[in-house]
Amino acid sequence: MRSALLRSAALRSAPPELLTTAEMGRADRSTIESGTPGIVLMENAGRAVAEAVMRRHPPGSRVVVLAGPGNNGGDGFVAARRLAAVGFRVTLLLAGAPERLKGDAAEAAHRWAGLTQPATPEAFAAARPHVIVDALFGAGLDRPVEGVPRALIDAVNAARADGAAVVAVDLPSGVNGTTGAVMGAAIEADESVTFFRAKPGHWLLPGRLHRGRLTIADIGIPDAVLATVQPRCILVGPELVRASLPVPSLAGHKYDRGHVVVVSGGGHTTGAARLAARAALRVGAGLVTLASPADAVAVNAAANVAVMVRQTDAAEGLATLLEDRRFNAVALGPGLGVGAATRDLVGSALAGCRAVVLDADALTSFVDDPEALFTALRARPPGTTVLTPHDGEFSRLFDQLPEIHEAPSKLDRVRAAARRTGGVVLLKGADTTIADLDGCAAINANAPAHLATAGAGDVLTGLVAGLLAQGLGAFTAAATAAWLHGEAARLVGPGLIAEDLSEVMPSLLARLIEPPAVAESAHDRVIR
Repeated sequence: MRSALLRSAALRSAPPELLTTAEMGRADRSTIESGTPGIVLMENAGRAVAEAVMRRHPPGSRVVVLAGPGNNGGDGFVAARRLAAVGFRVTLLLAGAPERLKGDAAEAAHRWAGLTQPATPEAFAAARPHVIVDALFGAGLDRPVEGVPRALIDAVNAARADGAAVVAVDLPSGVNGTTGAVMGAAIEADESVTFFRAKPGHWLLPGRLHRGRLTIADIGIPDAVLATVQPRCILVGPELVRASLPVPSLAGHKYDRGHVVVVSGGGHTTGAARLAARAALRVGAGLVTLASPADAVAVNAAANVAVMVRQTDAAEGLATLLEDRRFNAVALGPGLGVGAATRDLVGSALAGCRAVVLDADALTSFVDDPEALFTALRARPPGTTVLTPHDGEFSRLFDQLPEIHEAPSKLDRVRAAARRTGGVVLLKGADTTIADLDGCAAINANAPAHLATAGAGDVLTGLVAGLLAQGLGAFTAAATAAWLHGEAARLVGPGLIAEDLSEVMPSLLARLIEPPAVAESAHDRVIR
């Protein structure tokens, strides 16, 4: 379930919590109020940035530190001092008047014994840097970059194109840390050094494309502050997935592992449903049935061995089939076609209390009356429905709603959609984003470019349904399925086609699931 997935975060070595800029500010303040001076945190942050430079560049290299007037700039002053102390040739360029530096940033500037020059494109060019430390703007930047700062960003990117390396403090200047948006222009970094926890903007596009390698440095903020901050977003990773996957019981049987119904399209459009059905079976569902119209029964039966086929004509036939309460998850949409018949099938699926996954045509069929779908979804028990649109399907269904169309980020859009529907929404993409009714969210960045192939989304639908059938909550099932989907694609690599995703699932699951222990019997012992 969602709460179990969030609680299992402690099992992962790389922290999964993603903190917005406001949440990170609360973490800083809580640490300072508990007795750690802010200048200590700044010294630790600057040291981490300096160490990132030292790891890849020799002393004697020319380093330009671009410092802004805020705490980000303070981190830059510390990094400059530490690099100069070990033999780097450091030029420090300050954007803004020195008197604008306040508090810890002013103290860090005072400790810098070198020359501080105004940050201009001309001064930057004259320094001819091998390495650039970007400490211009913090992650909370919320306005377009203009004027001299914009010219500096352009100069940094041009220098990088000519071979200079760029290390960004927290996030590349110009990227919003909460939304991942580029505020007019942004620096392209080779490495970003952030502190305590990553931010959504490190993983959401387009910000992710600007940050380079991501290093998360410990600067002395204790994990205990998370109880105060209460972050609402996580990054899905292998340890979270491992903790969430169901482990079959030795005493169990196939019905204990769930029975999925995948609704098939007509005789010429069965491929999508078959991909989903096989994925549901491969991810561990005990049984899978393809609910097929009459003209699809023969082709579905001939193409599947382990998947069962039942003739179910139209919405009435599906409703009759689902009277059998042993069916505990339904997936529909792939290959169904757009129109009234599909809307009726969705109505039959939603009428029960079992878990439902809606994708593709099951969503697009409601573009002329999305409120009809939203009303039916809100009438269901929370946590029993997952919607899995791609960007186009999401836009057609939701973007007419002001609270979604005007939302500042992908995270905000998906959260608003989840509130509107009362279900879990999984918006597919290279930065797949998942949210539930309560605003809990997850980002799955494990999505190789090879996944951009026909049928891959249908496989994801089946994975979600298969996990729902085994008892996972909707949020957990969606997050787990998204990560498995991406990891399977990574294992296959170039040349991937959708069918490959299910075929690598057994070996992938074997690496993640600990088999149940077998109690040793006295009769099984070998006497030596």
